[in-house]
Amino acid sequence: MNKILIANRGEIAVRIIRACKEMNIKTVAIYSEADKNALHTRLADEAICIGPAEAQKSYLNIKNIIEAAYITGADSIHPGFGFLSENAQFAKICEESNIKFIGPSSKVIDLLGNKSNSKELMKQAGVPVIPGSEGSVKGLKDAVIIAEKIGYPVMLKAAAGGGGKGIRIANNKDELETNYNIVKQEAKNSFNDDEIYIEKFIKNPRHVEIQILADEHGNVVHLGERDCTIQRKHQKLIEETPSTVVDEKLRNKMGNAAVKAAKIAGYTSCGTVEFLVDSDKNFYFMEMNTRIQVEHPITEMRTGIDIVKEQIRIVAGEELKFKQKEIEFRGHSIECRINAENPNKNFMPSPGQIKEINLPGGNGIRIDTAIYNGYIIPPNYDSMIAKIIVFGNSRNEAIAKMKRALEELVIDGVDTNRDFLFSIIRNPNFIRGNYDTSFIEIEKFEK
Repeated sequence: MNKILIANRGEIAVRIIRACKEMNIKTVAIYSEADKNALHTRLADEAICIGPAEAQKSYLNIKNIIEAAYITGADSIHPGFGFLSENAQFAKICEESNIKFIGPSSKVIDLLGNKSNSKELMKQAGVPVIPGSEGSVKGLKDAVIIAEKIGYPVMLKAAAGGGGKGIRIANNKDELETNYNIVKQEAKNSFNDDEIYIEKFIKNPRHVEIQILADEHGNVVHLGERDCTIQRKHQKLIEETPSTVVDEKLRNKMGNAAVKAAKIAGYTSCGTVEFLVDSDKNFYFMEMNTRIQVEHPITEMRTGIDIVKEQIRIVAGEELKFKQKEIEFRGHSIECRINAENPNKNFMPSPGQIKEINLPGGNGIRIDTAIYNGYIIPPNYDSMIAKIIVFGNSRNEAIAKMKRALEELVIDGVDTNRDFLFSIIRNPNFIRGNYDTSFIEIEKFEK
């Protein structure tokens, strides 16, 4: 491929452009009117405006994006994460337009995008799944019968969901009846699809995902796990690899399950299989994300494999250059997501102009960001503005580096969650690796 259009913005667009430059591939940045001075527009070989600030009219505007590819002569499109990255229709239109979509096929995205359908597929592959409904529930009466069969508490989840949206917990029949229509409406509003499914709620689990790579020649490998348990309202805050609850035996079992999942789906590209791990180290399939993840850098730090470059090579028809036994895991890596928000005001977004910035550096520290001194953070998009990724020979060394990095970080002019993250990193239970998905709530970090 000769020229890639990046159908995204912010730090992931910058990340992809950098990989392309190192591969001598020309790049096209798209931008909304709000992103006219964004860093990705300056780093790309070309930049083209595709609409006003509103995402629906720009970064989610398939027609304008395809036209931008034609105008600039781009032969491929990388969707990044978020926006259209898991949109089967967008992938299909790329295919029909003879434009390479850097990701799995539209059929695979459609297959795995419906969480209830993907769960049934995993059962066929012998991958452990959370007990729940056989596909989408047909109505409230059906929901009550299923919940009583598998036992409370249960989770009501949007079938087309993602990003922590369209999820409610019901501890009894009354709560189920109350939340049923709420979740259906949330699903309709967020995903234009009101189908929901039910699964057993696993109390206080760890959220552990496996990164896979699959080429078009049937080769599939996994790159180990990432622990994404530190979350607030289903939104990830801190990720690390390896997980403190995953030993070599469990890593192999989960890795093999993820490879099976990719193979039965006919998957190509990079992908992530997400699992819940209970206190007895049983693991259960949650969903498969058909895109690159925000937290992919910690896997890159630990394996030395550039996942974005592998995505590009795979869609170009190349075979993976390594076998599973050749992948080496070393050290420990942690990522903190820096958001422009105020934790003391219920995490209210904090757009505005950055008046002073100092990014941490030194051995074993990587910063993925698109902000700079004087940059104006627009109010129209996600509040994540940077990621700090550290690597150490041990977990304790990685934690020490993250503490130092957060201390060095200065972003004046807007509020950030830096201090909130710092309070987590230095928490004794986090340092001991003693945490689960209820960690933020139990430790009472929120004021």
